[in-house]
Amino acid sequence: MNRIFKIILALAVSCSLLGMAQEAAPTQQKQTPPPGSAPKPFKVPARQRFTLPNGMRVTLVPYGTMPKVMVSARVRAGLLNEPAEKTSVGDFVVELMKEGTKTRSAEKIAEEASSMGGVLDVGAGADQSTVSLDVLSEFAPKAVALVADVIQNPLFPNADFERIRNDKLRETEIARSRPQTIANERFRKVLYGDHPYSRILPTEANLKDMTLEDVKKFYDENFSAARTDLYVAGKFDAAAVKSAIETSFKNWKKGSDAVVNAPKISGKRSLDFIDRPGAAQSTIYMGLPALDPSNPDYVPAIVMNALLGGSFGSRVTANIREQHGYTYSPNSALSVRYRDGYWVQVADVTTAVTGPAIKEIFNEINRLRSEPPTDAEMQGIKNYLAGVFVLQNSSRQGLIGQLAFVDLHGLGDDYLATYVQKVYATTPQQVSEMAKKYIDPAKMAIVVVGDPDKVKTQLTEYEVK
Repeated sequence: MNRIFKIILALAVSCSLLGMAQEAAPTQQKQTPPPGSAPKPFKVPARQRFTLPNGMRVTLVPYGTMPKVMVSARVRAGLLNEPAEKTSVGDFVVELMKEGTKTRSAEKIAEEASSMGGVLDVGAGADQSTVSLDVLSEFAPKAVALVADVIQNPLFPNADFERIRNDKLRETEIARSRPQTIANERFRKVLYGDHPYSRILPTEANLKDMTLEDVKKFYDENFSAARTDLYVAGKFDAAAVKSAIETSFKNWKKGSDAVVNAPKISGKRSLDFIDRPGAAQSTIYMGLPALDPSNPDYVPAIVMNALLGGSFGSRVTANIREQHGYTYSPNSALSVRYRDGYWVQVADVTTAVTGPAIKEIFNEINRLRSEPPTDAEMQGIKNYLAGVFVLQNSSRQGLIGQLAFVDLHGLGDDYLATYVQKVYATTPQQVSEMAKKYIDPAKMAIVVVGDPDKVKTQLTEYEVK
């Protein structure tokens, strides 16, 4: 006991002395940090472009000082190309690509990638599917050959097909148990109707009815040289890589051009409520068709979205998170696909304040539509967007993503080079005009997932008469 008492006494004396020292210390005045330097335009790295006789487009980008290189193939094939009854067949295609080719087993593919310091990465999106490999620079030609084999000669083994089907059944069941997925599915259905962009997950019937022949057919119809862009970025021997590309891809079939199926949709006011009895929170999705990156308004619209709800310093966040405490992390986004885009505000809010949260979001939309933001508010958002843009271009993967984005949407070489200047050139009046032009409350689709007994009465004013 004596020892414990001495320890407590010593701690008390230490705390007392520390407090006295703090009281005696002069009050430190906060210093204003020096102003930041003028924004620098992003200098797009010099790159070599060429097209193979079979139509495959190639971009070589010497970039960075680290002895690493990324090889990434982007194929214009994805959700857009999937029949409704075969939703997710594109996911099966890319997942099975890792499971073996006509000359390499799955183990051999993984072993070769690992020996080069990398892991093969695949993915399927709305408009594009990807096969990528990031390796040590000395293995760049070998990485090209491995990516070429995987994308041109998939074996599509039946045993792995069944495993992937079972995995997707479990994943889909879990995803559909989440209110965010439920709300997103309904929101996309309201916006797109029967267009492929309306689908984000397969049904159980889709997955159970899928066959290996469906996978092979989708691959044969959609994967070809004419639909593919190959990007190589990092430190590499350009001559050796070019030779490897010409050798590895020269015999790939040309195939057909990419399918263009832009949805023709117009926004209209609607309210959809999905019952989730006993839910402690409500999930809100509210939005409408907007613009795609080929629109000249796109960069000013990015600034508008970041200020309204698309950043942690946005107005909606300040309102329903900081001022009212309705939610923790609301967010808005301009979601884009080829020749299509929509704006959406998402928030998980406490059940009791579902209606008030929607009201405050509308208040912020209407305020921005009627009153331009201040110069100080604009400056903070512009600095944020410029900083994010720099980070997006600070890696091989990020740079390839940006170049692929520009190529997909046909934005031209100056998009990346002038992005920062265009952000800083956006005026408060332009931001307000973007909100007036693209964020019209009268055309807003609202989807809410929540407890019907506690939430439905809060939404009566948003019902369409």
